[in-house]
Amino acid sequence: MKILVTGAAGFIGAALSQFLLDRDDTVVGVDDLNDYYDVSLKKARLDRLTSSTRFLFQNLNISNRDHVSDLFLSRDFDVVVNFAAQAGVRYSIENPSSYVDTNLVGFGNILEGCRNQGVDHLVYASSSSVYGANTKLPFSETDRVDHPISLYAATKKANELMAYSYSHLYKLPTTGLRFFTVYGPWGRPDMALFKFTKLILDGKQIPVYNRGEMVRDFTYIDDIVEGVVRAIDRAVRPTPYQIYNIGNGHSVLLMRYIQALEKALGKKAQLKLLPMQPGDVRATEADVSRLVSDLGYRPQVDVETGVGRFVQWYCDYYGVQLSD
Repeated sequence: MKILVTGAAGFIGAALSQFLLDRDDTVVGVDDLNDYYDVSLKKARLDRLTSSTRFLFQNLNISNRDHVSDLFLSRDFDVVVNFAAQAGVRYSIENPSSYVDTNLVGFGNILEGCRNQGVDHLVYASSSSVYGANTKLPFSETDRVDHPISLYAATKKANELMAYSYSHLYKLPTTGLRFFTVYGPWGRPDMALFKFTKLILDGKQIPVYNRGEMVRDFTYIDDIVEGVVRAIDRAVRPTPYQIYNIGNGHSVLLMRYIQALEKALGKKAQLKLLPMQPGDVRATEADVSRLVSDLGYRPQVDVETGVGRFVQWYCDYYGVQLSD
């Protein structure tokens, strides 16, 4: 297949692109390489992809309507995977306009490109953030998600509504994926695991919100990619619109996550216990039964294994030598 992956230099986009290339798909990767976090890390991810003759990269911002239109006019895509987005719950409080530009305007441009070029299937990233302050666990796709507590969450819910309208009006098959706390090698520096690792190695305190009384459905990157690929390949008719949770399916205490990191690093963390941050939630857990029953999804990697793999990658990438 010929697949367009937006956000191809991002954490999940790069991992997905690599998987697709390994199974002999042709991938056109799009990214604007913005400086929300270390651009050199994004370029390093791309360097791993550009060694393949079946990968073509274009530096492009999806909020530019003309550039997106030209992209779709220049190529025929079987599937489009839209992972380009301004990420981060907390950053959306500081810089809301970037979320409107990329997550709303940009997604609208992608939908129009898919509609006008008759794309067979659009797969796009939503987020567990859409569940807001819901307290019933695990979160199910049938739960109401009408009260987002961050602008980031609101844009992801808006994406689901926009996709539904295009599926209904134009018969564009769409699949939305609500990601739950993705982690692993080549991850994002703004995420907790990356931050904690650097701070612990530097002998500094790590910020632990809600005094550590947090629960997350931590999902390893390989399990995420496996689920995304199953969504890409799903038979889209007679149900052209679908939403799936994609997580590990089990909640893990934040303190267990930190303990797994301490063990992998061989170094104790210094904890700075803080109150809950605005826009954050105390607990997440994914009901993945729909993804399991429809697509055969089976997450495999536990937190201890996944954190260990991340630490190994981090040390290799940054040239860190751990003490014996």
